Amino acid sequence: MSVTAQDVKALRERTGAGMMECKAALQETDGDPEKATELLRVRGQAKAAKRGERQAAEGAIGHYVHFNGRVGALVEVNCETDFVARNEEFLNFAREIAVHVASAAPRWVSEEDVPEDERARERVIFEQQADSDKPDDVRKKIAEGRLRKWLEEVVLLNQKHVNADRYESRTIEQLRADLSSKTGENVVIRRFARFQVGE
Repeated sequence: MSVTAQDVKALRERTGAGMMECKAALQETDGDPEKATELLRVRGQAKAAKRGERQAAEGAIGHYVHFNGRVGALVEVNCETDFVARNEEFLNFAREIAVHVASAAPRWVSEEDVPEDERARERVIFEQQADSDKPDDVRKKIAEGRLRKWLEEVVLLNQKHVNADRYESRTIEQLRADLSSKTGENVVIRRFARFQVGE
C-alpha cells in the first residue's frame, strides 16, 4: 500500500513522532492511522523506558486548587532540560496531573513506593475475604487479583486519568510515556502533595 505525504504529515501532527517513524508505521499497518498511532505509542513507550535511566533534574511544579478552595494539589514533574521544562505541553501535563491528584487522591506515585507492610496487610485482608470453601491456592489467586485492583486504585501511575473522555481512559503512566516519547526526554513524576480542608 502506498502512503501519501499527507498521511504521514497527519500522523506526525497527531503523535509528534518523526517523519520516517510515521511513514514506517503507516506502511506496517496498511495505512490505518489508528493502528499506526497505537504502533507508535508502543514503540514510543519502549523508547521512553530506555530514557528512564537518564537523569531528570529539570522540571516544573504543577498546581491545582479546586474552584471551591477546599481541595488542592502540588506535583513535581521532572525532565532533562530546561527547554522541555518551559514547553507548554510539559507544563500542561504537570497541571493535569495535579488536577488528577486533587480528584483521585492517590497515595503513592509508583508501585515501588508502596511499603511492603502495606501490601502484606492488604493481601491478608483479601485472603480472609475470599470464600473459605475455596482451596488455599484459589484463595491466594483471588487475593492477588484484588491486590492488583487495589494497586490500580492507590498508585498514581496505575490510575486512569479522571478526565477519561479527554484522555481516552489512559493511565497516568501511559500519558507520561507519551510525553516522554514526544519530548525525547526522560519524564518523571517525582512526588505530589494533596491538601483537603479538614483532613
